[in-house]
Amino acid sequence: MRTFAEHQHAVRELLQPVKAALAEPAGFEVLPILPVLEADSPLGRVLAVDVHSPGDLPAFANSQMDGYAVRSAELAGARPGAAITLPVVTTTAAGDPVRRHAPGTASPVMTGAAIPEGADAVVPIEQADPPRFLGLDGGEREAPAGASVTFDHPVELGAFVREVGSDVARDAVLLPAGTRLGPPQLGTLAAAGVVAVTVRRRVSVLLISTGHELRPPGTPLAPGQIHDSNTAMLGAALRECGAVVHESLAPDEADAVLTALEASAPRVDLVVTTGGVSAGAFEVVRETLAPLGVEFVKVALQPGGPQGLGLASLRAGAVPVVSFPGNPVSALVSFELFLRPVLRAFAGLTPDRARATLRLAHDVTSPMGRHQVRRGVIDGNGDVEVGAPSSHLLHAYANATVLVHLPVGVDALPAGSHVDVWRIDD
Repeated sequence: MRTFAEHQHAVRELLQPVKAALAEPAGFEVLPILPVLEADSPLGRVLAVDVHSPGDLPAFANSQMDGYAVRSAELAGARPGAAITLPVVTTTAAGDPVRRHAPGTASPVMTGAAIPEGADAVVPIEQADPPRFLGLDGGEREAPAGASVTFDHPVELGAFVREVGSDVARDAVLLPAGTRLGPPQLGTLAAAGVVAVTVRRRVSVLLISTGHELRPPGTPLAPGQIHDSNTAMLGAALRECGAVVHESLAPDEADAVLTALEASAPRVDLVVTTGGVSAGAFEVVRETLAPLGVEFVKVALQPGGPQGLGLASLRAGAVPVVSFPGNPVSALVSFELFLRPVLRAFAGLTPDRARATLRLAHDVTSPMGRHQVRRGVIDGNGDVEVGAPSSHLLHAYANATVLVHLPVGVDALPAGSHVDVWRIDD
């Protein structure tokens, strides 16, 4: 019997060729930065190659503050009781062309405006006397005749000046290959003038939920039938990991499972199945896939003990398969432990859930020979209230905020004991 850590490793090893395939140039896509249309948006995609900056950012020296552009040397002697007064000249607002700064003057500049040539520092308006701009209402650029401003402190060279290339220099790597494109990354690309990016293709997954008893939600149920929750649940979980998902619902018939596999194998990187992996008499996934090269094993885990993985040899070629139990909680716990971290890494996302060590709010018991994963919530004291272990309690999972890990070798823990938890409420 495998430990859950051994099975984690086996799944990672199985999917290493998938990771390599995603980095093949043949699958790269070039997507525009704008307009951000859902069909071809680069949001959430992973860069396939380094993006180099086509220019300096900022492209010109600009002001970090509303204030006065000055020559710092001209204010070197300013101090209370020996203030320096300078005449005020033309204002530069954001978007105005670069002006020339005359020696012995103070040039009003607004935040983001180009620093006039010849100036080398900015004094914030709050530090000037008067601490406001005079006569510039209505977009007026020219100062009133005779306008002046007084400074009673020196200013450091470069103060409040955003220098050319201080964010990124021309031809420097703007974003490296492997970067996941989120809002700040797309903003950086747009600011640099990049119009399109080359991204890796997304992992493609066939999800097959099996069971004679399963019917799509909304379908009337006959006695003994249930609505299929695994397709909606794992389909959403896979998509959250950046996957393209193809879904199939199959009865407990080998031909149906094999037909779904053969039809989709040429266009998917991975097959995920639920149900039919245990030791019962109608375990269609195990009976169909074991002869094709998929291994079915027991893992020292509760829920999620029966697992399958391997390369299924099909007419269209070999495709990796990861098989989970059919009970919804077992399936989702299995996904969390074995597949989610791998797929999130493929998509440039943080692989692991946020983790913590917290106290138990009450006594718990656990099977000595199993790594038990229980659903729980954090109470008002920051302690963990642990739910029941049964693998059919999907509603309890939906209301949980943590997964509680009770390791192999533990059969009972009293209230106040510390346990490892994974946060699932993000």
